[in-house]
Amino acid sequence: MNISNVLFVLDSLDNLLWGYIAMPALLLMGIYMSYRTKCIQIRRFPKVLSTFFETLTSKRSGDGIHPLKAFFVCIGGCMGVGNVVAVCTAIQIGGPGALFWIWVTALVGMIVKYSEVYLGIRYRVPNGKGGFTGGPMYFLQKVFKKAWVPKFAALLLCIYGVEIYQFSVVTESISTNFELNKYVVATLLLALIIFVSRRGVHYIGSIVSVSIPIFIVSYLGMGAWVFYQNYDLLPSVIHMIFSSAFSGHAAMGGFAGSTILLTASQGIRRSCYAGDIAVGYASVIHSESREDIAEKQASLAMMEIFLDSFIICTTSVMIILATGTWSQEIEASMLVQQALANYFPAMNIFMPLFLLMLGITTIMSYFCAGIKCAEFVAPKYGRKIYYGYALCITLVFINYPPLQALTVLSITAGILLLLNLYGIYKLKDNIEFMPATAPSAGSTESLSEPQEEYVAQQNYAIQDNYVPESYVSENYLTDTYAINESPQAAALINSTN
Repeated sequence: MNISNVLFVLDSLDNLLWGYIAMPALLLMGIYMSYRTKCIQIRRFPKVLSTFFETLTSKRSGDGIHPLKAFFVCIGGCMGVGNVVAVCTAIQIGGPGALFWIWVTALVGMIVKYSEVYLGIRYRVPNGKGGFTGGPMYFLQKVFKKAWVPKFAALLLCIYGVEIYQFSVVTESISTNFELNKYVVATLLLALIIFVSRRGVHYIGSIVSVSIPIFIVSYLGMGAWVFYQNYDLLPSVIHMIFSSAFSGHAAMGGFAGSTILLTASQGIRRSCYAGDIAVGYASVIHSESREDIAEKQASLAMMEIFLDSFIICTTSVMIILATGTWSQEIEASMLVQQALANYFPAMNIFMPLFLLMLGITTIMSYFCAGIKCAEFVAPKYGRKIYYGYALCITLVFINYPPLQALTVLSITAGILLLLNLYGIYKLKDNIEFMPATAPSAGSTESLSEPQEEYVAQQNYAIQDNYVPESYVSENYLTDTYAINESPQAAALINSTN
């Protein structure tokens, strides 16, 4: 069997997996969790915003990395080539209606991603280096009795952690625009990624906390200018999005046409890829946060989906739809560049550098998560083996169109999604949603941050049967916090109970 046959089989498997299994599974789980929580991702979104802005000014200390750095590392893995190029691939294959399904997936995906991040923090463990390690391989241990299942999930995350798609796009963009040898570019790029990733999530967080805001502001600014120049076309573009979402789209120009199943499948799978919904990467990264209250850190995952899918992905798709470049026979990695070139100068220089900055931050973020998973699978030699695997697989896939690399990652993501969705469903009763409150009766006063953290930890202990529920009186949790924090409080409480 030659390589073309292998790629054909992989593409068919990808379409089967997402079209008939992963897509309905995600939608059903998202709808179920939304019903179960009464659409908390909508009702409590103002709380998500307030938590995000509180985190911006937080100066907390302790084990683990700052919650904001975990957020930026995670969103750095989402924002980049995935929502500038991959979503354009969805439009090229599935038509304009794919954007509608990106929105649907993002809406139900917010609660799913919240759940996986919550479980990652809930079941994380100290790593002995002043931090934490968590993710699907840890919370799946609570679901499956067989040890090989969590290790299989970690192995899949190792494959997913070497971002061969974005690596191929960045390599192709630089080598094409600057006429450089692609093998030299790939080798230097991989060396840089390994060097930075060795410094850990904390170091990567320092980088992306600067680069991502720059990207968001500049990209949205350019998008706003394109929309202003084409404001008269926007109503027809929006109509085209909604009409083709439920009927597919006829062939036109370089677009071959699509059915409703293909449109929905492309939108959902690319939304999962761009937003890292139920794949597990976000759970691994957020688990390193020093935030003790899982609800707070998990709510930041909702903010990631909002920025990634509703803001950046939408901007990318609207740019190529409004300018008409989506139906031209252009490589997906060049669509946005071609569209912006009509309005801004030197795009052949700016976009490759732009994609390089975004691609490196994304690849580094994923690679760091992949290393942690490799060490979970093989604690002694996992890191070294992973470096060798990364070198081999990246040099192989730069010889093929980036879409082939995306297919491999898409299949891996689909299997991970099914494993994680099953884990979330089985552990659904252990997931707490915003806000974290004490179960003390008769008191409406809000707790201080230290009290809130302590109460959250006690709640986890009760749910996991570390503390029998029969021991809990109406003021047990707040009294216990006070006793541990103050001898004077202990004397007063003991005298009144």
